[in-house]
Amino acid sequence: MLTQRALLAASRRPVLRRVVTGTPATRRVVDRFVAGETLPDALAAVRALTADGIAVTLDHLGEDVTDRREALRSRDAYLALLDGLAPLRLGRRAEVSVKLSAFGQSLPGGGHDIALALVRPVVEAASALGTTVTLDMEESCTVDSTLAVLAELRRDHPGTGSVLQAMLHRSEDDARALAAPGSRVRLVKGAYDEPAGVAHQDKADVDAAYARCLEVLVRGPGHPMAGTHDPALIARMSDLVAETGRGPDSYEFQLLYGIRPDEQARLAAAGHTVRAYVPYGADWYGYFMRRLAERPANLRFFLRSLATRS
Repeated sequence: MLTQRALLAASRRPVLRRVVTGTPATRRVVDRFVAGETLPDALAAVRALTADGIAVTLDHLGEDVTDRREALRSRDAYLALLDGLAPLRLGRRAEVSVKLSAFGQSLPGGGHDIALALVRPVVEAASALGTTVTLDMEESCTVDSTLAVLAELRRDHPGTGSVLQAMLHRSEDDARALAAPGSRVRLVKGAYDEPAGVAHQDKADVDAAYARCLEVLVRGPGHPMAGTHDPALIARMSDLVAETGRGPDSYEFQLLYGIRPDEQARLAAAGHTVRAYVPYGADWYGYFMRRLAERPANLRFFLRSLATRS
């Protein structure tokens, strides 16, 4: 837990960012988790994954923007991404995921409204392609704002998706509220350092909360999306969809790009809908540090690679 908290804290420290991103060996390790820095890199990953029967959701990396110009660049990057996807004619097999902090959510003086105004054209462009957008969830202090943006977007684009973090105490109630017809919800454990007052601190408690939220979503009338690599939770999801008689188009497994690719292939071969979360872009540091914090194996892989390549 201490190592996890240290890594999550490091994801927000500019000095450490410069050290890590300036180490040549780091970028080679990052390639395991990030599809590349450019749009062509991302589209190449999309082609490879979809050819293997894996759907995708694409995340142009960036968060916590500090001025409106950065937020505008985030909007434009997603519009360019959707333009790039158009010729592939993948429909719902390729969607996008956005972090509202990249669209100005935390800017002073109306960040919520700025983010809503800037993400709306991205949602409209996705709908025009026959696909959708999922709003990633960030720190607990942004949950109410993100869910309010979701409600506004769903008025005209009811397929807009959301994310819940099982580690938050509130998420079971949020799952009940969101388990509605047409609602798409990705359930994850959570990858932010949250205080005990708002989040479970022990792994066993997070796992139990995940299982409870998962049951609410799968037994509800919406479209549940299990974002997990945990074998026990994958098995629980499989059991629940069998018990409820859900067809493969009514739920998804979502796994991160580059993590457990054999499991992604196994689930797809078994007839499940599998979607890989594919991040790309130059601003990969925060995402990368959270992946290291999530699993000790990721950190060991990183340190071992640095030792052998430096």
